[in-house]
Amino acid sequence: MSGTAPWWRSAVIYQVYIRSFADGNGDGVGDIAGLRSRLPYLRSLGVDALWINPWYKSPMADHGYDVADFREIDPLFGTVAEAEELIEEAHRYGLRVIPDIVPNHTSDQHAWFRAALAAGPGSPERERYVFRPGRGPDGAEPPNDWVSCFGGPAWTRLPDGEWYLHLFAPQQPDLNWEHPDVRAEFESILRFWFSRGVDGFRIDVAHGLVKDPELPDLPPRREPAVLGPLVARDHPEERPRRHVEHPHWDRDEVHEIYRAWRRVADEFPGDRSFVAEAWADAPERLAAYVRPNGLHTAFNFDFLMSSWNAKDLRAVIDDSLAMLGAVGAPATWVLSNHDVMRHPSRYGRRTVKRWTANEPYRPEGDADLELGTVRARAAALLMLALPGGAYIYQGEELGLPEVEDLPEDVLQDPVWERSGHTDRGRDGCRVPIPWSGSAAPYGFSPDEASAAPWLPQPSAWAELSVEAQTGDETSMLELYRTALRLRREHPALGDGTLTWLDAPEGVLVFRRDPGFVCVVNLSDQAHALPDHTSVLLASGPVEGGVLPADHAAWLAV
Repeated sequence: MSGTAPWWRSAVIYQVYIRSFADGNGDGVGDIAGLRSRLPYLRSLGVDALWINPWYKSPMADHGYDVADFREIDPLFGTVAEAEELIEEAHRYGLRVIPDIVPNHTSDQHAWFRAALAAGPGSPERERYVFRPGRGPDGAEPPNDWVSCFGGPAWTRLPDGEWYLHLFAPQQPDLNWEHPDVRAEFESILRFWFSRGVDGFRIDVAHGLVKDPELPDLPPRREPAVLGPLVARDHPEERPRRHVEHPHWDRDEVHEIYRAWRRVADEFPGDRSFVAEAWADAPERLAAYVRPNGLHTAFNFDFLMSSWNAKDLRAVIDDSLAMLGAVGAPATWVLSNHDVMRHPSRYGRRTVKRWTANEPYRPEGDADLELGTVRARAAALLMLALPGGAYIYQGEELGLPEVEDLPEDVLQDPVWERSGHTDRGRDGCRVPIPWSGSAAPYGFSPDEASAAPWLPQPSAWAELSVEAQTGDETSMLELYRTALRLRREHPALGDGTLTWLDAPEGVLVFRRDPGFVCVVNLSDQAHALPDHTSVLLASGPVEGGVLPADHAAWLAV
């Protein structure tokens, strides 16, 4: 990796879902104190930076994505002073810090929205949000047919007769990004945190800020995109590539906002950067977010949504590298996050579907977690060998599966209620991670006298804790530690290019110079490794120069 390129072009960034990472005060919820206590672990893991899910003051209707004050830390997590201390300490460990920012909406408890409700229809205060009269003779019908990503209508009517837009929960009213106050306020928020040392921001729903001013109904036969890839498509070859204009997703006007944000970031030293959570229906649409005067990087959800299929994965990799390379941006690869089923459970299905924004995702049959873990190990080596940067979701390095059997009475994701209890939501990937010990809370909280974790942890997780896996060369944790160490040390890895080499159907082989080859066997047959001088790392045992099915290897050549 080049020592002169900006850090974000090749960084491995660890996602901290703060309420489930480490509990410092014993209340059963993760916090800043817990995160600070685990910084040595993150340093030893070998990541470059932390992305922290929202820690701002919030009523927690959507676990922090409903922000009441962007300049305050929620007391559940700590204080602004503690956040500043965390940033300083992380920097001493060589770790950068990237908090979330949530610009599409605020909480309904935000001072602006409370003022809008008090001021009434037609007031300047309401212009900061999207208020409209209803349709029909008495205005009793919503202004249009838009639907919430969490289920149900995207509009709520107030007692005074007006409706307000919320593409997510009713407690998350959408901001009006045509209003100068909104644009100025968020540029001020960026400066507030940049001046306190943060190294960048992850932008929530980056593709959703701008709405068609006419607020038309949705296009015929086109469903609005849901939050993340919570959905599936049966045929991997049906990979959408034709952009269809949408009234509230991925509109061209959004890029003007991010050009202004880029200018704000450039006011500060140290390569401050943004990563966009931008869902786009074609690679060239995603590339538009990361043009030279725009954002720095964007999550590559096409890679996350791919099936376990060599042809499909290669097409995703090629499309991503081509489109992002055309605008001079690095690719950013990701396998899991706080919005999707953990990938060992996805890969453990008989049929690994390619996910798209069409219909609610329903896994086919029970998960074979042994198979899913084998594939997850191979996927990790593939992701970390690709050009660009990568994101690791907390617990991914432990091989944690989705918790698919959470009791209904503990489910907290608003998707569960808004869907009429037909979609269990995202709690299964958000269960607090295990650190040590043989029983819950597995070191997540300080001692046995602590409150129970906010979501219950499975009994099988004792074998998956950091303590249980440390020093076990066959463990997922040690695989990640070794892979990240090699990635830092090997001059071929990180930002750059790749060259595909000939391989039989179902096998991916690519070279990165100098002297590195990655082989991933996605077929159901063993595959002889190409000529090499040594095996640097493999996802499982490699005997007689043969790579088993669903395995991957890094070779020196």
